[in-house]
Amino acid sequence: MRVSSLPSLTSAERLGWRIVGWLLNGVYAALLLGVLPVLMSRALRLGKYRNGWSQKVWGSVPHHIGASARDSADHARYWFHAVSVGEVLLLQTVIAELRRREPAAEIVISTTTATGQKVATEKFPDCEHCYFPLDFTWAVNRAIQRIKPTQIVLVELELWPNFISAVRRVGVPLTLINGRLSERSFRGYGRLPRALTRRILRCFEHIAAQTPTYAQRFLALGADPERVSVTGSVKYDRVETNRSNPRTLALRAALGVRADELVLVAGSTQAPEEQIALNVWRTLKDEFSQLRLILVPRHQERFEEVARLVTASGCSLVRRSQSLSATNADRGAVCLLDTLGELTDCWGLADFAFVGGSLTPRGGQNMIEPAGYGAAVCFGPNTRNFRDVVENLVERQAAVVVASEVEFAATILHWLKEPGVAWKFGQRAQEFVATQRGASSRTVDLLCEPTNAAVRHAA
Repeated sequence: MRVSSLPSLTSAERLGWRIVGWLLNGVYAALLLGVLPVLMSRALRLGKYRNGWSQKVWGSVPHHIGASARDSADHARYWFHAVSVGEVLLLQTVIAELRRREPAAEIVISTTTATGQKVATEKFPDCEHCYFPLDFTWAVNRAIQRIKPTQIVLVELELWPNFISAVRRVGVPLTLINGRLSERSFRGYGRLPRALTRRILRCFEHIAAQTPTYAQRFLALGADPERVSVTGSVKYDRVETNRSNPRTLALRAALGVRADELVLVAGSTQAPEEQIALNVWRTLKDEFSQLRLILVPRHQERFEEVARLVTASGCSLVRRSQSLSATNADRGAVCLLDTLGELTDCWGLADFAFVGGSLTPRGGQNMIEPAGYGAAVCFGPNTRNFRDVVENLVERQAAVVVASEVEFAATILHWLKEPGVAWKFGQRAQEFVATQRGASSRTVDLLCEPTNAAVRHAA
């Protein structure tokens, strides 16, 4: 059974955390009351925020999870927290590697969102699942008591002071994996007193950062240099490269995409990116009748909105959720992937890929997956969330930045007219992804051997 290697808290430190905790309780309560009308309105109109409130507000993790912990007291019990769908999916390679090394380990996965909870249940049926508690002292303490973890693993960036201090008090090792600190987040945390960020970050047994840049930002906020390493991004390990995998082939059949067609996938999109992609496709389809468009909105609640957008434009529509009709669909129908967790497989259909959240202020979405399939990838200029990936792809001529609808259309037109150029972009992208693998194994090295100096100082 693993125990944190951090020194025990002094009485003064415990008192300080307790005072900070109750001050934060007051701030959180005021914020929650302030946004409650909005949450209730969205719950009624959109069906959001309806589930898991007992677990979130009171830490009332289902009793069977606690009972399972008591039954397996002799085994390691990992609690992984993944905020939503993206973080849940990247856990696949980490947990697979952990299971290979510690087959008897118990694993609990918590999420913040309902969509994340649904995907976690589907992807990890052999794990326990629950919602992550809000950062009230009573909620986090109760959740920890019920789950009884021997190690807690946070994914990417979840710095909740009350939760982290509660973990520190009970002496459970706490690790941040696939650590990511964007420039925007770094500036935000930099506005807080450094004494607070330093105290929070020094509660971690280890911080495994994706890149040297992220590692330096954690250090600048006060993390212990002896407990920060660069393990790379786990996202590269879970990237599929085989377009003939069964899930992608099933999607091809369900959406009625023929072998002689060229496919433009616009994925992880936000408004107005679906309209932009639709305009680009309509501009090109008369000259290139074999070009198909697949739209994949980032958020589930926009599926109906995007479906109406397509039909209002006079185009035929094939919806994944109603895919039984796809075999009879018009050859030029627009496809809408209105299901959860299938974008990864859908990128395998793409000859050309537009990665959304990049012509909006969102900061970009994951362009590694279409790159892994060897698609010709493009995205907008707003990609701060994936700056290192973008720089590597652009430097290798493995992706194109399109600043507008006009540039988007011109890029796809160029690739349609010069298929050899598009193929080379895809090949260079796929080759880059292949050089970045191995982060999952390095991450599990840390979880299984928290004091592994060789990994800790890896570049």
